[in-house]
Amino acid sequence: MANPGGGAVCNGTVLNHKKQSNNLQRGKYKKNGIVKEAQQNGKSHIHPKPILEPFEEAPLHALVFTYMGYGIGTLFGYFRDFMRYWGIEKCNAAVEREEQKDFVPLYQDFENFFTRNLYMRIRDNWNRPICSAPASYFDLLERVSDDYNWTFRFTGRVIKDVINMGSYNFLGLTVKYNESMRTVKDVLETYGVGVASTRHEMGTLDKHKELEDLLAKFLSVEAAMIFGMGFATNSTNIPALVGKGCLILSDELNHSSIILGARLSGATIVTFKHNNMQSLEKHLRDAIIYGQPRTRRAWKKILILVEGIYSMEGSIVNLPQVVALKKKYKAYLYMDEAHSIGAVGPTGRGIRELFGLNPDDIDVYMGTFSKSFGAAGGYIAGKKELVDYLRIHSHSATYATSMSAPIAQQIIRSLKLIMGQDGTTEGLKKIQKLARNIKYFRQRLKQMGFIIYGNDSSPVVPMLLYMPSKVAAFARLMLERKIGVVVVGFPATPLTEARVRFCVSSAHTQEMLDKAMSLQVLEATDEIGDLLQVKYSRHRKSVHPVFYDEETSFDDEASFKEMSFELED
Repeated sequence: MANPGGGAVCNGTVLNHKKQSNNLQRGKYKKNGIVKEAQQNGKSHIHPKPILEPFEEAPLHALVFTYMGYGIGTLFGYFRDFMRYWGIEKCNAAVEREEQKDFVPLYQDFENFFTRNLYMRIRDNWNRPICSAPASYFDLLERVSDDYNWTFRFTGRVIKDVINMGSYNFLGLTVKYNESMRTVKDVLETYGVGVASTRHEMGTLDKHKELEDLLAKFLSVEAAMIFGMGFATNSTNIPALVGKGCLILSDELNHSSIILGARLSGATIVTFKHNNMQSLEKHLRDAIIYGQPRTRRAWKKILILVEGIYSMEGSIVNLPQVVALKKKYKAYLYMDEAHSIGAVGPTGRGIRELFGLNPDDIDVYMGTFSKSFGAAGGYIAGKKELVDYLRIHSHSATYATSMSAPIAQQIIRSLKLIMGQDGTTEGLKKIQKLARNIKYFRQRLKQMGFIIYGNDSSPVVPMLLYMPSKVAAFARLMLERKIGVVVVGFPATPLTEARVRFCVSSAHTQEMLDKAMSLQVLEATDEIGDLLQVKYSRHRKSVHPVFYDEETSFDDEASFKEMSFELED
């Protein structure tokens, strides 16, 4: 897979010309690399056990009112733009200078319309300044606006002990300094903060090599390479793997870093429906049969891009089925585990471990250290020849400053904790507690009547709110109760699917998640859900409580349901 555009690779298979000619004589291969077995009767050979992730549809009235809300907001937006044009209302948005009126415009009014008239009205719910470690509780700087969110000023007051339901602190390792971080402090004193060079020059430290060896062992692969930024791990390495004459099959809900990397590569990009194996197989079959447009030559390489956990939906990739299709059509598989590594699987080794697949089933492993590991950066892992190729051709290795040594040591410390190399079972306990918290929190929200997206093993829990006004109201009311949440809307989600995105952590306690106090998460969510009337689920609520037991194992659905309750008929 090393060569991004070389002719030595055809549809994911390295060609041996002598061997290929023999296969052609035996009739095994057809034009454009079609394998007979892959075309017989057009039957699918995907994994027989599909993943059930119900995405409940919204009631009709919720969709109607959502569209009405955006429609009314748009009408008032155009009316206000009219008043700004004639000077009746002051315009705070960026505008062209009078001296540049004949130049090509820098600011397009229509493109900024949403930001100027809709987003700005609820802008106070984002970019809130934190002044503490983003642990299970955090401190928040209070700010107010005197001009309807165009600018903010700080009041000098600090909102203390806000429950953190928005950070990706899945294993609770993002905390302020304690004695367990002594090794990180020692590395800081020895190496300093910065590296001031790239990996190709003088920026490769012994700590980098130690981390890469430990990471490869953790993932059960031959080699790994680390990078200083998670977003850049995707956007600068995908172009090194594929190029012109290659085909990328990308899930329609992939992260923007994957999308950017795919676009920069110069490869042809085709999106398939989210987690839809029939859609993926259709595109794979068409790619094999028809080859490249116009020339009909075989693709130099076919690369499937997926995520382990999709951060906006909370859904998990149908990995067994993707692997089956990848093997059937001789494609490559690139899996981004930014949100799943460390948080999913019996020992935190991600989606592959969750499904019990062979490490060799995935060609390129990608992940980040900013979620479960309490650090920063990313990695690419897989075969040694793949990693050695990227060490030379990756733009991050060539141009980006290396990972800071204290950051590398924090990741090493986290990995040893998860792997049990610190001499304790604390890492395993954190993973198990996270799994309990996830299942419990998701189940309780569903019982309350909310529409919840995603897989029951996903620590990302999207709860649908739909209407933009309720998105803003929900975030503000939760903060009044000292609960910090992340709300998301258009254009990050479809227009009618605005939501709040909870992130569950092993650091969350039973008291935080569910106690009969007005300041706790589930109780506050229930109260505000009734106030805003966002309990759209058509499943009935139960009058019986769910019991939460710290010692109970929730490794499978059956054991969890035993601690749950029966839904009403």
